[in-house]
Amino acid sequence: MIDLRALPGRLLDISRTLRLAGEISRRAGQPRTNPSKGPGLRLKPVIFFNASTRLSGLSQNAAFSLLASWALRLAGVPVIHFVCQAGMSRCVLGTDQDDISHHPPCGMCIRQSRVNYAQAHVHWFSYHHDETLAAVLSGLSLDELTRYQVPLNSDQSLATRYQSQVAHPLPLGSLVLPSIRWRLRRHTLMDDEETRGFYRQFMLSAWNVACAFTALLDQTNPQAVLVFNGQFFPEATAAWLARQRGIRTITHEVGFRPLTGFFTTGEATIYPMNIPSDFVLSAEQDARLEAYLAQRFKGHFSMAGIQFWSEMKGLDAAFLQKAAGFKYIVPVFTNVIFDTSQPHSNVVFPTMFAWLDLVLEATRRHPETLFVLRAHPDEARPGKSSRENVAEWAAQNRIAELPNVILITPNETLSSYELIQRSKFVMIYNSTIGLEASILGKPVLCAGRSRFTQYSTVFFPPTQDAFWQKMEEFLAADEVKVLPEHRLQARRLLYFQLYRTSLPFEDFLETTPLYGYVRLKHFAWDSLLPPTSPAVRALLDGVLEDGDFLVG
Repeated sequence: MIDLRALPGRLLDISRTLRLAGEISRRAGQPRTNPSKGPGLRLKPVIFFNASTRLSGLSQNAAFSLLASWALRLAGVPVIHFVCQAGMSRCVLGTDQDDISHHPPCGMCIRQSRVNYAQAHVHWFSYHHDETLAAVLSGLSLDELTRYQVPLNSDQSLATRYQSQVAHPLPLGSLVLPSIRWRLRRHTLMDDEETRGFYRQFMLSAWNVACAFTALLDQTNPQAVLVFNGQFFPEATAAWLARQRGIRTITHEVGFRPLTGFFTTGEATIYPMNIPSDFVLSAEQDARLEAYLAQRFKGHFSMAGIQFWSEMKGLDAAFLQKAAGFKYIVPVFTNVIFDTSQPHSNVVFPTMFAWLDLVLEATRRHPETLFVLRAHPDEARPGKSSRENVAEWAAQNRIAELPNVILITPNETLSSYELIQRSKFVMIYNSTIGLEASILGKPVLCAGRSRFTQYSTVFFPPTQDAFWQKMEEFLAADEVKVLPEHRLQARRLLYFQLYRTSLPFEDFLETTPLYGYVRLKHFAWDSLLPPTSPAVRALLDGVLEDGDFLVG
């Protein structure tokens, strides 16, 4: 149903997008040549694909992709948008996790695509059902589906060029797995017909993407492919195919400040960074970071357009009274189990809950310590609430019966930072709050790989046994000494993450009342030229010159 109250603003957003698209089309430079390759040799095209960023409207990542494509076109680079035209039987955002029979809302998505890619070179793809593959998948268990690969010598309806252009079978099952977990809002999947039905539809859809994208790669031989996220199955499949051919493949995600984007040739969901060894914060940069942290510690922050806290409360009298009965406080910060960062994190423990099981053993061995189990606020986000969550785990393990454990639910606005200040040390899986705890001068024991564990910012034992030993060492000690380098490196890393890797798009975008969605500001087309925009300079350097997508 259309909200008529929002219609005038919606029409204005569409009108503004179409106007800018027209300007870009008229002003787009002549196709550039590459001097290093000889005169007159035109640059190869860049392919954009982001089928999993939105259904209608303009999400942040859809906007980042659109602006990047416009900037490349203005620089004379051919751009091709690979766009879904009901090209999947079920897609990540359009699937009803409660009813597999519901078809995605393709009509609204296609209408928005026609707005976003107006007056651009669009390669539409539609859905072609592969009966042979469907028959193969129909008899597989859930475990067999997760491990299924399309063999190179298959009799299935493979695109002929597919077999000659790749060295490995297409790992269809593993490419789809993160999307299944994300869509069903759980990590542990049931081996029932409903789950297998979701899995088969996603795999058939991924296969259709693979065939269509293979044909496009054959036709265009692009210099680069730029996709959203890289974990959801449409983009993950395209990225896998491009990398198999040695094509420069770029993924993007939201950055760590409002209206900023992160671009990388690695996996965007782990936010890889390469901080120069000689990078030291200047006095001005240090002050800038302090101002950011001051707001963060008050709860004034958002991620991907989501404001988690409407307010942040201090530790109340009931909590302080309970805490007074214990010698130490140890906060335990969790993550969302189905988040697309989790596949990167599960290197020491198979899942976050396996780590919590180990922590639970420690709570029973150390009655002198109050363990405060903090569920991530995103577990209860409307429309994205987790179906395998910390509260459920706590109930199954009868946490409420343990006198030295407190569960803080996702909706409680208790200040994590006040909790950290009173702690002996902090335990995390892969949460950003571990980095902030190090900055606050607290020792941090980390269980999951994160973007900051490659640097000396936290204690990150390499095995479960090593984690247990370090945890027991910390719990038994009267005082846990923080390593000075952890605080120093955490400050360097956080600044670099906020102000060097996060490309600023606030000159072009503004938020809307709808979570995660944005609209284009009123700006001139030449604002997307490199001399005007740091983000555009970093994008063009990163895409065309093998740069590092850094600003500043």
